[in-house]
Amino acid sequence: MTTRPTEQQLLALKGTTVPVQRILDLFGVRVRNHQTVHEISQVLADAGLATLPDFGVCGSREEVDVVALVSVSGKSEGGIMDGEAEEEALPSHALPQRILLGDLPSARRGVRCVGPGHTLAQTTYLMRTRGLAQVPVTTGMAAIHGVVTWRSVAKMYELGKVHTLDNAMEKDAVPVADARQELFISLPTVKEHGYVLVRGDDGCLSGIVTTADVTDRFEGAARPFFIVGEIESLLRRCLGAALDRDAIKAVQTNKKPEHRSGLVSDLMFGDYLKLLDGDQAKQAMAAQADQNWAALNWAAMDRTQFVGHLKRVKDIRNRIAHFDEKPLPGQQVRELTTFAKLLRDFVS
Repeated sequence: MTTRPTEQQLLALKGTTVPVQRILDLFGVRVRNHQTVHEISQVLADAGLATLPDFGVCGSREEVDVVALVSVSGKSEGGIMDGEAEEEALPSHALPQRILLGDLPSARRGVRCVGPGHTLAQTTYLMRTRGLAQVPVTTGMAAIHGVVTWRSVAKMYELGKVHTLDNAMEKDAVPVADARQELFISLPTVKEHGYVLVRGDDGCLSGIVTTADVTDRFEGAARPFFIVGEIESLLRRCLGAALDRDAIKAVQTNKKPEHRSGLVSDLMFGDYLKLLDGDQAKQAMAAQADQNWAALNWAAMDRTQFVGHLKRVKDIRNRIAHFDEKPLPGQQVRELTTFAKLLRDFVS
């Protein structure tokens, strides 16, 4: 990067729509590479700015919006919200605002490649023994000559070509994307080719994303949402059938008296605990919780274990609603699945 614009020059762009080339010109950059994109992004971030979409993956003639860089946190302007207020603020069907290609583990895991000097037999042996559907042919990890796939090998046989590595490669329009590119932009490419090669910040191949990786990512993100939704539905069915409106109104302490509906559908997840936990600090609430538990008539259910499990489910639900960028650990998915199954057995 040969030029660093002043903060005033950068802030003058805020709220405007400009061609990508204008941003590059401002920084004195003729050709984008991973180093210059990283440096420009850092300078913009230091000024509290970002571009939508990301200037690093757009054509130079495309336009981007220069916007304020917003940091999402669990704090309000007045500080950290207490547990009850935080839960109330959680969206019921939160989804990530942005997923990058590089967020998928396989995009950063590395990729097995062969050089142009390898034989086709060596390459297909690697594919068979390692369970690979695609093997890039590269010089180093930056220059890509093509990709060997089972489809390209079959095509070579169909066309009657000599059985060489060069003839077995897909060479035209090899799908390659930057790790900073948005995942949704890459989906049509993954659907068409079955994969996309991913370049890291240093310009070298950092991984490969296949249709299976995309499926795993969305299955891992969506499944916990559906399980939590089922748990809430089952809890509302059993509590709504067993408890009267006065019992439900008693836990709607976050609302004004005239807004306490007594409807189980208006409860937050933490309210289910207030209805059933006999060890809570407020004695009156604990005593009412004892009556509520008796009203369920679950003689075969251990209350202490159930309430403890419900607390763990509440914590997991809050993590999901915040949409933690990391996939939910398997143990927590099992916690949700087990609790949902438990409720199904007791809710008619």
